Amino acid sequence: MRIALVHYSAPPVVGGVESVLGEHARLMANTGHQVSILAGRGGERSDKVKFVDIPLLNSRHSEILAIKAELDRGILPSQFEHQVNLISAALQSALRGVDILIAHNVCSLHKNLPLTAALHQLALLAQGPAIILWHHDLAWATPRYRKELHDGYPWCLLRQDWPRVAQVVVSELRQQELSALTGLPSERISVIPNGIDAARFLKLEPPTIEIVNRLRLMETSPLLLLPVRITPRKNIELAMRILAALHKWLPQAALLITGPLGPHNPANQVYWTELAAMRAELKLGRSVFFLAELVEGFLPDALVADFYRLSDALLLPSREEGFGIPILEAGLSGMPVFCADIPPLARLAGAHATFFSPDADPDAIAAKIAGHFQNSPTFNLRVRVRSEYLWERIYDQQIQPLLDRIRHRAYEKTVS
Repeated sequence: MRIALVHYSAPPVVGGVESVLGEHARLMANTGHQVSILAGRGGERSDKVKFVDIPLLNSRHSEILAIKAELDRGILPSQFEHQVNLISAALQSALRGVDILIAHNVCSLHKNLPLTAALHQLALLAQGPAIILWHHDLAWATPRYRKELHDGYPWCLLRQDWPRVAQVVVSELRQQELSALTGLPSERISVIPNGIDAARFLKLEPPTIEIVNRLRLMETSPLLLLPVRITPRKNIELAMRILAALHKWLPQAALLITGPLGPHNPANQVYWTELAAMRAELKLGRSVFFLAELVEGFLPDALVADFYRLSDALLLPSREEGFGIPILEAGLSGMPVFCADIPPLARLAGAHATFFSPDADPDAIAAKIAGHFQNSPTFNLRVRVRSEYLWERIYDQQIQPLLDRIRHRAYEKTVS
């Protein structure tokens, strides 16, 4: 599909709507759509997204600001319709061949009412792209804007149901407000939330992102980190038994072992074979991940740090440690620690970890871990974000289906 996104400004201009606009453009382009951004300011150059500079779309354009100053006082300026016509002509030229136009916030705010009016004219035409009005803010529902809004045209465009458009809002609150303003039934207003790009926010390295996607680590909860080499003194078999028991309470729990086989003892290969067999016996093939199966040798420090940011807790059941650097790394990462009660680890963690014997009952340890996570607001919010608010998930489950429905509806009208 050929899709155009419209706003006053675009990245790299910093703003909430600009950020969402950039993410939408990225996601749509990555799935093969031909995407353009129409704006009056900004414009990152991209091989996948075309930027179309239309200066009069800018809410800070001098002529637009002059018009707004009079509109805010309740006066419809004589030059208003001229600016509407100029913007309308520029839009129609830029939108030739476009299937879907998505207008972000410009039809619910009064920052550039000539643009709003031009888009309304476009909606009245029998031909042209299908239109989605994507509302982040509603001027008529915002008390601080009331003095700048007045009865009649063009302010009324911000609280009317337009013909030939789909209405999208970013929250249930906005859905209720838009329904009250326009008289539209709530079910005719789609709610599609904003999201977060976890890889960018957590500053994940490209190899980390590849591993995360391949193992679907964002779908785990909790993700337990065991950053050790595969050697018997690390007691990895206990960690696996703990995980198997933990599934009674938290069926999406997973364990990530980051290190390679210990390099100095040939017996480590035997140990690795035993662990692989135990994983199969405990039916943990989809929840115990040895990065040694994906990466040769040690992970670079940057990737190890990535997995600390991604994981929900450190699980360290070692029988022996000379020091215990993972305790320090977990502390600096702000993650809970569940570890063996051996002198070096006890010394480092003090009263700030949950301890257990390296020979303890896995069920008892799992019960402690489950209790922690079930009662942790921080963890539960983290899981909610991972399950509901990652951009890729929002796109796959809500945005792309919406585009498909709009395109199909437009096609049916064309052939009928």
